[in-house]
Amino acid sequence: MRRPARHPLHALLLAAVLPGIAPPARAAADDPATAKPPVPPATKAAEKFEFETFQLVLLVRAPTWRKLPDAEAEKLQAEHIAHLEKMGNAGKAMVCGPFGDQKDVALRGACIYRVGSAAEARTLAEDDPVVKAGQLRIEAVTWYVGKGYMTFPRAP
Repeated sequence: MRRPARHPLHALLLAAVLPGIAPPARAAADDPATAKPPVPPATKAAEKFEFETFQLVLLVRAPTWRKLPDAEAEKLQAEHIAHLEKMGNAGKAMVCGPFGDQKDVALRGACIYRVGSAAEARTLAEDDPVVKAGQLRIEAVTWYVGKGYMTFPRAP
C-alpha cells in the first residue's frame, strides 16, 4: 500500500499545531532506493560487576532467655536502644530493627553493620546489654551485595 504524497505545507502546518515536534524527514524515509539501514547505537563496554560487603547481625532469643519483670525489661530495652544508637552514631551500624510476622519467634531482629569483618560486628553486637544479660544471642555473617545497590542516607 502506497502512502499518499504530502503537500509541502503539511510540515509547516504540523509544526504550527504541534510545536516542539519536528516533522519526519522525507527523502530517505519515503524513497526505499535511497534509504539507509538504521545505525545501531554504540555499544558500551561491559562494566565489571563488583561486590561490597556488609555484616548482617541477627538477634536471636538466647536459650537463657527468661520473662523479666516489666520494670527490668523496660530498663534493659532502653539500654539496648542506646547501644544501637551508639553503634549508628559511630558509623558502625547502618540500620537496625525488630522483626514481625516471622514464623520463628526466636528471631527478634537484625542490624546491618559496615565494619571490617563479621568477627568485628559480632564483638560490637555482643556488647549490647540484652546480649550481656543472656536474653539474646548473636549470629553474624558477611553479606556480599552488588556495589551501589544498598545505600543508607541516614547513616553517618
